[in-house]
Amino acid sequence: MSRIQKIAGIDAGTSKVRVIVAQKDPESGQIVVSGSGIAPMAGMQRGVITDIEEATKAVSSALDAAERVAGFPVEQAYVSINGPHLHSQNSRGVIAVGRADGEIASEDIDRVINAAQAISLPANREILHVLPQNFIVDGQEHIQDPIGMTGVRLEVETHVIEGSAPFIKNLAKVVNQSGVHIEDFVFAPLAAAQAVLEKRQKELGVVLIDMGAGTTSLAIFEDKSLLHTAVLPVGSAHITNDIAIGLRTSIEVAEEIKIQYGTALPGTIKGNDSIVIDDGAKDGGESHKVSRKEVAEIIGARLEEIFSFVDKELKAVGRSGLLPAGAVITGGGAHLPGLVEVAKKRLRLPARIGRPQNIGGVIDQAGDPAFAVALGLIAWAIEQESRTPGRTSMRIPNIGKTVTQVRDWFRTFLP
Repeated sequence: MSRIQKIAGIDAGTSKVRVIVAQKDPESGQIVVSGSGIAPMAGMQRGVITDIEEATKAVSSALDAAERVAGFPVEQAYVSINGPHLHSQNSRGVIAVGRADGEIASEDIDRVINAAQAISLPANREILHVLPQNFIVDGQEHIQDPIGMTGVRLEVETHVIEGSAPFIKNLAKVVNQSGVHIEDFVFAPLAAAQAVLEKRQKELGVVLIDMGAGTTSLAIFEDKSLLHTAVLPVGSAHITNDIAIGLRTSIEVAEEIKIQYGTALPGTIKGNDSIVIDDGAKDGGESHKVSRKEVAEIIGARLEEIFSFVDKELKAVGRSGLLPAGAVITGGGAHLPGLVEVAKKRLRLPARIGRPQNIGGVIDQAGDPAFAVALGLIAWAIEQESRTPGRTSMRIPNIGKTVTQVRDWFRTFLP
């Protein structure tokens, strides 16, 4: 446990940067947070860096805040990555078992996953994760850990997540210029799943929906394996934009209205309920009233659209309305009242807000779904560091996952 005493997770989102510094309690297994920091993000849109200098300032500010609380500097961290530039596909690897007696060893797992990585990618794309879904030994499917079994032919079905190399390197540059070595990049909804999902849910079938400001990303699990991932180029900031356009007001006022008065259920609002909007009356602007029901209709319409996109992804893998554990929603956008009801109706699934579990320490926002990714990065790091004690930190991250790390990550889903 010596290498996991101080772990940092950096969740660089479109509107906020959240940093968590924590460690694992060796007795209880609980994640104990020793410091946290949050800062407004500038220089990023929909998960993609648009201004390196501004983004670096934002990450540095959140790091400084976390370091002051923790009482020690952050030298390396796990970093979330998101954005529409990330794509996924399924791949298959096949090998002959190496040992003469046919017993499958860890080296065979390495080789077959490495074979699954041999996919054709454009020069500007990089593999981020290669995640096993299902091993097959001599035609026998649905094997989760074939080590020790006997066979001649070993196959693996994997889920490959890849992204734009320039975008990934720009994010790496921002974090490195903040003075932090990157241990690894982690796809945001996979990190959130580590913090809020139980193994039973992953076995039954569940979709994790991470609703950020600029994007909504999702990960579908079934039979303890990752089935599908996707990033939708729409998030809670689009709700704010809709309110600003619909009410003819500024983005700042629209955001305040969304936070203070927003709901996705127009039917719960009395017809005469109204909101007074002050568009800078002191500076010559005007104050006027708008109906709360109108605001709710705007919010509800956009959420219906977002969840219709999610359902489209579920249909693509034949799971629309067919996940017993339902939908678990995290991210800053999950705070909207009525969101769960809209999700249940549109997805035809059970739905709930995903809040980080088994968290202790000094963080007040431990139960905040907006911190699910940041805290999930800590959980991911603990799994990785405890299983691969020989790893060293890197200034420039190894964008393509090593086969050993992938195999160890896969085993975290086993009961």
